[in-house]
Amino acid sequence: QVQLVESGGGLVQAGGSLRLSCAASGRTFTTFAMGWFRQAPGKEREFVAAITWSSSITNYGDFVKGRFTISRDNAKNALYLQMNSLKPEDTAVYYCAARSRGGRLTNQGGYDYWGQGTQVTVSS
Repeated sequence: QVQLVESGGGLVQAGGSLRLSCAASGRTFTTFAMGWFRQAPGKEREFVAAITWSSSITNYGDFVKGRFTISRDNAKNALYLQMNSLKPEDTAVYYCAARSRGGRLTNQGGYDYWGQGTQVTVSS
């Protein structure tokens, strides 16, 4: 089992920044690829970003357009999402997730473990 706990969400004005963190515990963190997903009210959960265990590969959703950066610190069992130039449409609950299987990092179904989420609200 892997337990994931997100933090760092909050209320920010458009154009501002937030850094989300995800603390992992349980099974060996370093063997998992990790991802961030988000779900806005009334919308389906969507892919935000993902990173392989070695940080050698990162993927981002099309809407990110260079504004977000995913990173991880395996020594600290931590995953991060630096979000800059935030827009009101970025308002959502952000979830971190872990996967031990191969496959497309953008595929939600491939993730085995999920956190409870952290709310990000961007005001205009």
